[in-house]
Amino acid sequence: MEFKKIEYIERKTGEIKVEKVPGEKYLKFLYYNPLGELPLNLVVKKKFLTEYYGKKMDKPESVKKIPSFIEQADINIAEAKKRVEEFKSFNDFFYRELKEGTRTVDYRENVLASPADGKILAFENLDREKEFYIKGDKFTLEEFFADKKLANKYKNGVFMIIRLAPIDYHRFHFPADGEISESKLIDGVYYSVSTYAIKKNFRILCENKREYSILKTEKFGDIAMFEVGATMVGGIKQSYKSNSYVKKGEEKGYFYFGGSTCVLVFERGKVKIDEDLLENTKKGIETKVYMGEKIGISLN
Repeated sequence: MEFKKIEYIERKTGEIKVEKVPGEKYLKFLYYNPLGELPLNLVVKKKFLTEYYGKKMDKPESVKKIPSFIEQADINIAEAKKRVEEFKSFNDFFYRELKEGTRTVDYRENVLASPADGKILAFENLDREKEFYIKGDKFTLEEFFADKKLANKYKNGVFMIIRLAPIDYHRFHFPADGEISESKLIDGVYYSVSTYAIKKNFRILCENKREYSILKTEKFGDIAMFEVGATMVGGIKQSYKSNSYVKKGEEKGYFYFGGSTCVLVFERGKVKIDEDLLENTKKGIETKVYMGEKIGISLN
């Protein structure tokens, strides 16, 4: 497969943009050069490398990396609650909180809100839409859930990927009101979840470390919420209280250093995803959305 720059649609303007990807040349080597396969499988995807780098990003001296990262990635640091000089480590900056009012949550009760800032791919039915993106890879819900019963529950349902690039706001939130279960861990490896990697092998989502919980809602059925780890993601922190009632837009958790991914899986016939997200996916292009933004509606 040919290596191409990552293009996406900025939903607010309709403009097609090219993503700034930290470490792009390394991703190109690892996923698009036959010589990259050996270091990828022997070192890069292993837990020890990600944990080692994650700990480095917790050290006080890692703050030195913050100004150049902000400049290179063109991050709007004015949105953050803290000033640059107040961060205690790079990770403290990476999972920064935003000032109140920076994101607008669509609180209409029939509206599904994006759980995170990120770039979306949305599939109404994975089996039917393999031709558009998955291209024959052996991806199954049973393997993704590691649970046959749950896989059957969500069969032929909607599968939505929200990819958080390293430059994005890295806290994730609830897309609707409901009762949230405990988080279940599925152990795995640490491949990159960059579009470069996902387009090469969609099954990465089944192989990477991930956690999921079930949000039981009145309007949207039972939403399976996944957080997927990736290369250099030092950890996934769940900040919510298990088995409690939560409100749309409330924080669920955050990722430590590294880009990563949230996945939402919906039961068949419960939601109608916004048409632009579906059409862009069919064209093989992601759509940039922001936390709290409308991404679909209830069919109930």
